[in-house]
Amino acid sequence: MKQHTYDKEKMFLSPYAKPSIETAGRKREEAPCPMRTDFQRDRDRIIHSKAFRRLKNKTQVFILPKGDHYRTRMTHTLDVTQIARSITRALLLNEDLAEAIALGHDLGHTPFGHIGERKLAELTDGYFKHNEQSVRVCEFLENDGRGLNLTAEVLDGILNHGSNSNPSTLEGRAVMFADKIAYINHDIDDSFRAGLLSPNDLPKDAVNALGDTATKRINNMIMGIVEESFGKPTLTMRADLFEAMKEMRSFMFAHVYTVNAGNREAEKADRLIEYLFEYFKHNPQEMPKSFSSRIESENANVILCDYIASMSDSYAIGLFKQLTVPDSVALP
Repeated sequence: MKQHTYDKEKMFLSPYAKPSIETAGRKREEAPCPMRTDFQRDRDRIIHSKAFRRLKNKTQVFILPKGDHYRTRMTHTLDVTQIARSITRALLLNEDLAEAIALGHDLGHTPFGHIGERKLAELTDGYFKHNEQSVRVCEFLENDGRGLNLTAEVLDGILNHGSNSNPSTLEGRAVMFADKIAYINHDIDDSFRAGLLSPNDLPKDAVNALGDTATKRINNMIMGIVEESFGKPTLTMRADLFEAMKEMRSFMFAHVYTVNAGNREAEKADRLIEYLFEYFKHNPQEMPKSFSSRIESENANVILCDYIASMSDSYAIGLFKQLTVPDSVALP
């Protein structure tokens, strides 16, 4: 059964794709699956992980939004996966590898999105980065310290999905672009829904280059990658579209993602993350045993980041209330 997949990949994939049979493998040897390739197994392991399930209660941009149609970190991940698969399918690359990378790329993200990540980085003098934390989840934190034991190519793609990264596979580069395409356009949509932005606020040169709707922008960006990269040993976006994408991304960071962008809930999230960090820094014994038991042997900042980054928004808020709001007391 698995051999059929190998045969199809040999027949139809681009010479620049990463065939499943050529994986560099896992750190710990395992008996092979008779049906699934290693990249397909990685995809399944990520989907069934606890960290993946928590993404449904983690912020993309808006914290605990009161509406059914705002994106969460989970829906963002699914958006990235769909876009990455569209790119890799058109370029005859390995969709299974791209899918596994995309599904795992944000497993280590903090509660409260960009605000949480920036605050943890600030509190740890730059130690915390969500891409590195995602790899840490996959290698160590899942399965009671055993991790998911993913393939080298999937871990590489997860680690290197950031803007200035250099993934070792074209599938990893597809996810790197898909992540930007997804969050820029869908966060714009959510910002319109929240009343934080209007279409007229967007930078006009970028809109003219990319399109005036999310659908047009996404299609144009994907086509800009496919037309520029088909049949080539690299994966990139047409230069004018890439510059417009960067302009739109900078606009979103300036006007939506940061504490100073006018998102008042973000200010509260910033203070909440700092409170939890400082509280458990001085009271490490109050963390769950899986974290507190490591205090004597590991760097405290690493353990604090492991604990706080693992929290969903609702868990972090509930824990903050538990630590700061007195319980009601029955009077005699």
